[in-house]
Parts: sequence; C-alpha cells; structure tokens
Amino acid sequence: MEQADQGAVRPDSISEVGEDAVMSVAVSPSVPTLTEEEQEELRDELLRVEDEVMTLSQVLAAKEKQVADIKRKLGITPLNELKQNISKSWQEVTTSTAYKKTSEGLSVAGQKATAAFTSMGSAISRKFEDVRLQSISNSFGIRSLQHSASMPVMRNTTTFKSFEEKVETLKVKDEKRSQDEPNGISG
Repeated sequence: MEQADQGAVRPDSISEVGEDAVMSVAVSPSVPTLTEEEQEELRDELLRVEDEVMTLSQVLAAKEKQVADIKRKLGITPLNELKQNISKSWQEVTTSTAYKKTSEGLSVAGQKATAAFTSMGSAISRKFEDVRLQSISNSFGIRSLQHSASMPVMRNTTTFKSFEEKVETLKVKDEKRSQDEPNGISG
C-alpha cells in the first residue's frame, strides 16, 4: 500500500500548505516521485520560504512608509522628484557623445539649409526681376507690333488720307520751287 501512496497527494497535506503550494506540489507525470520523507522536507521548506517572503514584504512596506515620511518631512513631493529625475536624465542625455554628435550634425545641417534657402530666395527674386523686366520690354514690343499691325487699318481712314494728301501737296510745291530757283536759293 505504501507504493500506491507515494504518487498521490495525501488529503491531510493539503491543509498544511496554501493553494499555490498545492498546485506546485501536485505530482505531474514528468516529475519523479518523491518519498514521503522528501515530500515532508519540501513542505517544511516551502512553509519557511513563504514565511520569509511575507516577512520581507512587511519589512519592504515598512521601509517604503519610512521613505515616504522622510521625503514628506524634507518637502520632497512626487512632482519635485519627477522634476529632479527629468533634469538629471536630460543632463545625462546632453552630456552623451551621441547627443553631441547629433547636435553638431543638426547645427551643420541647419546652417546648410539656411544658406540653401537664402540662395534659393535670391535666385527666385532675380528670376522675378528678370520676368518683370522682360514683361516691360515685351509690352513695348507688343505695342510696336500692335502699332504696326494697325497701320494698314489707319491708312484707310479719311483723316489719314487727308493728311497724306496735304503732305504730298507740300512735297510737290517744294519740288517745284526748288526747280524754279537756280541753286536752291530763294529770293
């Protein structure tokens, strides 16, 4: 009968340990079977370790309370602690080699970008000035083209024909007078 009892958990042992312990003590097929004496030793050790854990938890809670009381007396609030932690972390970051290299790289990149934008702005301004000047000169050219395109239309108007006839009459009279007077001298 002892052979059958070795692989099973005895009902009287369940009352000696907590639920977590029962789950871990339950025999699984892969765990080698222990003698009753070994099981008893392990149960005793389990109880002792659980007591130590409970004692350490109580000590830790007492120490955490003591720390909170000391901080309260010193005027250290959670917000002040957070500020100090952030400040300390930021100081560690800014003194790191990676931060310094990145900062220098960004500074150089910023300077190059500023120079590029300035250069591009100047180029755009020059281009706008060129376009403005070109449009001014083109407007004169367009007007002269418009003027020359409208000349045939103007020649057909009665005012232009009348003006043209008067100029022609004056020209003919001037030619006759130059022929009548020798050497072009009038008297």
